[in-house]
Amino acid sequence: MKKIALALAIAAVSTLMASDGAALYKKCAACHGAKAEKKALNKSHVIQGWKADKIVIALKGYKDGTYGGAMKGLMKGQVASYDDAKIKAVSEYIAGLK
Repeated sequence: MKKIALALAIAAVSTLMASDGAALYKKCAACHGAKAEKKALNKSHVIQGWKADKIVIALKGYKDGTYGGAMKGLMKGQVASYDDAKIKAVSEYIAGLK
């Protein structure tokens, strides 16, 4: 019973850590800037100031290939492993950047 409880606790912590928007955003910051203030590779929109629901739509669209222009291929690879919880977490984090 203790092993099951420990496994569940580890899984819950892993899920919480994986859904931490700040941690997820670290790989985005290289192109978008620490506060999402840059045009990624000088080709995208500045995403600072976007509402979370707009970011969710964009990220889900990149993931399924229905959204994006010049950065579509690159972004598809960046979000391919994100599930809905990760997309929500990083979107909410980005929306809070000022």
